Amino acid sequence: MNAMNDSDITRRRALALSGVAAGAAVGLGVTSCSSGDDSDIQAAASGSASASGTASDICVLNGSVTEGPYYLDGALFRKNITEGKEGVPLMVKLTVLDQTDDCEPVKDAAVEIWHCDAWGYYSGYTTTGPGGTSVPEESEDTSGANDKTYLRGYQTTNGNGVVEITTIYPGWYTPRTTHIHVKVHTGGKKADDTYEGGKVNWTGQLFFDDKYGDEVYKTEPYSQHVGTWTKLDDDMVYAGGGAKDGLMTITGSVDKGFTGTLTVGIDPDKENTGAGSGDGGSPPPGGGSQPPEPPTGQPSGSPPAMPSGASPT
Repeated sequence: MNAMNDSDITRRRALALSGVAAGAAVGLGVTSCSSGDDSDIQAAASGSASASGTASDICVLNGSVTEGPYYLDGALFRKNITEGKEGVPLMVKLTVLDQTDDCEPVKDAAVEIWHCDAWGYYSGYTTTGPGGTSVPEESEDTSGANDKTYLRGYQTTNGNGVVEITTIYPGWYTPRTTHIHVKVHTGGKKADDTYEGGKVNWTGQLFFDDKYGDEVYKTEPYSQHVGTWTKLDDDMVYAGGGAKDGLMTITGSVDKGFTGTLTVGIDPDKENTGAGSGDGGSPPPGGGSQPPEPPTGQPSGSPPAMPSGASPT
């Protein structure tokens, strides 16, 4: 390779190029910056784009969506959030980049995820039915809010902006497709094993191609939840834009477990309230009204009593 001076390529451009090459090598969804001449990066990305994203999706500012009614403050810092919940192993691997600064990695961002278990129940809200016919989830509090904390947790990004969290493949509940909720926080600090202060830069949801659910939901304990789950194209939240709308690249198998990867572009200077798109939709047939969204920045509390299967987001 011919030597390049500062007029040919900046340090950040070099980092972006090397990141694309590394992403292509391991099959990750690659990103780059939209500013400047991207012909070299587009060429590197074109051969590795997957169904979850293309070169045109590169380093966008990811759109925010509703946080849903099942958020709880005080999630714990831990790499493994399963708490003994059974299911197909899943490693969630996210890369957080500063979309406003040449896609530089965001170090020490606190990434928080939460999702339902294999039967469709969220910790803290285990009296809210998931629709269909499912195994009853024991609850310590008949109001629906209890001290269970499974499948919720934080991890902070490393110097490359990467975070990894061990969990299980989520189950489903009516009328949503398979998904994981996620928030990216910056400016706060770890305190008493949770996260305090700072601001939320992105509230999103992570999605899966339907083919993985078709395989997973035939296995135990997922198969104990009988009913029809919503496919990706019919979901009220997923916007259909691939990686920029949260569709992860999935590798692995049901037998050995999966890894889901996604690159997230944020603006660290802006706060996101979680009041983005996807906060509506019709109740399922025979269901009641939608539960209201919780107030921004407050614990969600207990959702109102609902018919089984009316959990929307």
